[in-house]
Amino acid sequence: MKVTKKEGRKQKTIGIDYPHESKAALEYSEGVQTFLWITETEITAGQSNHGLLEYILSPSNLNGAYRRVVSNKGASGIDRMEVGELKSYLQQHKDELITKLLSGKYRPTPVRKVEIPKASGNVRALGIPTVIDRLIQQAINQVLMPIYERQFLPESYGFRPRRSAHAALRRVQENVDAGYKYCVDMDLEKYFDTVNRTKLVELLSRTIKDGRVISLIHKFLNAGIKIGERLEKPEQGVPQGSPLSPLLGNIMLHELDKKLHQRGHRFVRYADDILIMKKSRRSAERTKSNTTKYIETKLFLRVNRAKTTVDKVTQVKFLGYGFYVSEGACRLRVHPKSWQKMRTRIREITSRSNGRGDLWRKETLSYYIKGWVNYYRLADMKSLLSRLDSWYRRRLRMVIWKQWKRIKTRYANLQRLGISRQKAWEHANTRKGYWHIANSWILSVSITNARLNKAGYIFFSDYYKKVAPL
Repeated sequence: MKVTKKEGRKQKTIGIDYPHESKAALEYSEGVQTFLWITETEITAGQSNHGLLEYILSPSNLNGAYRRVVSNKGASGIDRMEVGELKSYLQQHKDELITKLLSGKYRPTPVRKVEIPKASGNVRALGIPTVIDRLIQQAINQVLMPIYERQFLPESYGFRPRRSAHAALRRVQENVDAGYKYCVDMDLEKYFDTVNRTKLVELLSRTIKDGRVISLIHKFLNAGIKIGERLEKPEQGVPQGSPLSPLLGNIMLHELDKKLHQRGHRFVRYADDILIMKKSRRSAERTKSNTTKYIETKLFLRVNRAKTTVDKVTQVKFLGYGFYVSEGACRLRVHPKSWQKMRTRIREITSRSNGRGDLWRKETLSYYIKGWVNYYRLADMKSLLSRLDSWYRRRLRMVIWKQWKRIKTRYANLQRLGISRQKAWEHANTRKGYWHIANSWILSVSITNARLNKAGYIFFSDYYKKVAPL
């Protein structure tokens, strides 16, 4: 630790190797002052002398946290404060907020519970903190992340900078190519809901020596969950939806990473999705038994035994992808469940009963298709996308035909698109179903692919050609 002087007063600073802006350069962010000079006597009694909390509350770090929270937007917490109101709140209450944080008197607000449907039919519970709590958690996360990044192992990929799902999939391919064709597909039962807080605090204390920071994180964990008018205070778990939860989840599972690494296992972990790679089924079965015992007795987490399996890598789903071996090399494909989920979503967007207009449909399809293809671009799917586009264009023609509803409208539009009067009248009066007529030649030559493109619709194959790796 070093001591610097500021007009006769002393300020504690710490030598953490963390990229940040100069304190002299940024004292304000959009008119919001975010730094409070402190003296030796203002530091709360009994605190650690490492000064980590002061670093978290430094102007550059809080400014960065403010910008991140605003850019992320997100829903409001139980106080209903929107992200756009954060600036005015800080202008009025910044000094009071920082003083409470330094003195240990700050009390986080309970999170608002939101349930997100899952493809399996179950729901994922999210805890939405207030905007103020998100700001503070983001500030903590920005300081702790580079500290823990030095500790985390290369086999861990989820919620870490510059360590994407695509990189995790490439590592699986490397392991398969090296002969590790069997795997233990570990499934942790409701992982974030079952994290043992006592164990988590113990792990945090091994690295973080400023007790005030540990206490503040503990307060966030114990803030409770608001469900309607009812307040629940579960004794375990880390609420998903907060800026801190991914880091805390990685800190807990880092213990498993270390144990697997010590035992010489090949593995890939993305958040709580874990593949342990082995060369034989027998070895994989033994690893499954030992790893399950360690997770449950040392980390106090629950393993879903029904979903934790030992199989060939080509039979498992990992991060939405599947694997196959061709000419001795491991290749990637879109897993059938992911494929079906995508088709279901396209049906929902192209449904005429969703109450949305053409503009919403075009924009939503564009965002969804670009996002889906970007994520699955590593997969071999060129021919599959061609067949998918044929089905997708039929869906679009069906929607357009439904919109033309009346015979008079269909007759006029078909003629406008180049169909003869006789054929236009014949098809305008057809009693065939929407899906059947959408596959007819009359719509193929009137509502052509080029016209759909010109109307603003984007197609899977076209976008895949732009982003697919060479």
